Amino acid sequence: MTGTGDGTGTDPIRVLIADDQMMVREGFSVLLGAMPGIEVAGEAVNGREAVAKVAGLRPDVVLMDIRMPELNGIEATREIVAADTDTRVLVLTTFDLDEYVYEALRAGASGFLLKDASARQLADGVRVVASGEALLAPTVTKRLISEFAKLGAAASKAPAVTQLGDLTERETEVLVLIAQGRSNAEIAEHLVVAESTIKTHVSRILVKLGLRDRTQAAVFAYEARLVTPS
Repeated sequence: MTGTGDGTGTDPIRVLIADDQMMVREGFSVLLGAMPGIEVAGEAVNGREAVAKVAGLRPDVVLMDIRMPELNGIEATREIVAADTDTRVLVLTTFDLDEYVYEALRAGASGFLLKDASARQLADGVRVVASGEALLAPTVTKRLISEFAKLGAAASKAPAVTQLGDLTERETEVLVLIAQGRSNAEIAEHLVVAESTIKTHVSRILVKLGLRDRTQAAVFAYEARLVTPS
């Protein structure tokens, strides 16, 4: 995983586009192919093919449609994450409050993007996810996670108390603020510390809880009842 897509001559961000609609795949391929620092590594027509191509192509990011034949985007995301690759999944959806988006996030997706996103939004989203961040603006994080935490909680057990016990008091505080949709800068301002300190706390939280990014941390916080849907 060497892609950065920052236009400095480093390897481009390699993207796999998974969607059962040819026009969507071709459209995204053209848009992304025209963006500096991004390369379309391949396409997949269903979730099963997406999983296979991730194993073979090792892309940095997968643009993953949720509704696909043979294996849907949620299950495909789960298999890709379980394979412990560095590939990040960016879910594509028609509606920002799609009932399946929350399940995709729980499956390990690093964020979501609307299918009617502009070329710039699409490219920016790919770059954000490839960098290891989560593609959920603070306001969207709060709205989305609050809306769907109830659905996930009904279908799964809350995280073990022992996992929360691994966190320090300050780390727990930071985790709550992440779940509230605050950026690192906003958390730093709230706690009156340097942003670099917050980045360190976030990294430690992810390691201790075995999570991939701050989106997963937000989901964890809601399921652990550290934060309740508003």
